[in-house]
Amino acid sequence: MELLDKLKIKPKNLKLYETAFSHTSYANEYKTESYERLEFLGDAVLELLMSDYLYNRLNISEGEMTKLRAHYVCETALYEYSTKLGLNEYLKLGKGEAESGGKYRKAIVSDIFESFLGAIYLDQGLEVAKKFFNENVIPHIENHEMDFFKDYKSVLQEFVQTDKKSLEYKIINESGPAHNKQFTAEVLIGDIVYGVGTAHSKKGAEQEAAKNALKKAQKG
Repeated sequence: MELLDKLKIKPKNLKLYETAFSHTSYANEYKTESYERLEFLGDAVLELLMSDYLYNRLNISEGEMTKLRAHYVCETALYEYSTKLGLNEYLKLGKGEAESGGKYRKAIVSDIFESFLGAIYLDQGLEVAKKFFNENVIPHIENHEMDFFKDYKSVLQEFVQTDKKSLEYKIINESGPAHNKQFTAEVLIGDIVYGVGTAHSKKGAEQEAAKNALKKAQKG
C-alpha cells in the first residue's frame, strides 16, 4: 500500500489496513469486515494519545483539558487530519455510496482516521501509533490550524444564563441508512424554537442548532 510506504510503516498484517478503509457499504457488498471495530479501537487510542499530550504539554485544569481534547478530536478535526494525509483516496465503498460522493463525505472521512490509527496500533504497537500521532496531529495544533471549531452550545448556555431562561435540545428527525445517518436537532429557549441544525451526529446537529440560535438571539 503506497500510503504505508509514505509513512514508513512496514506492515505485519496488511489485511488490518485494508479493513481500516472498508466502509460498511463495501463490506456488505463483498461479504467482508468493515472498519467499524477498528474505528472503535482507534477512537480510544486517539483519546489516550491526546490526553497524554495535553497533560504533559499544558499546565491547565481537568475541565480545560476536557474541552481542548473534545476540540481536537471532533468530527471536523478528524476530517482535517484525514484529508491532509489523503486517507479518503484509499476508501473502499459500495457502488451506491461511491456514486453519491462517499469518498468526500465528512462523517466517513473522519471515521477512517480513527480506523487507520486503530490498525496501526494493532499492527505496530502504541509507540508507532504515538509517532504517527505526533507527526500527523500535533503539527496542526502547534501551528494553530485547529481554530476552526467553536463550542456554540457552551456559548449559548452562557448567553441564556444571563437571561435566566431554560435551554433544551431535541432531536426531531433521523434519516438515511445506518452507516450514514443524518440528525436534525432544535434548540428551545424558554419553550421557543430558536435554532435548527442538521449533521451526521446528534452532537453535531445540536452544535449547528446552537450556532443558528446564537445568531437569532444576538439579533433579538
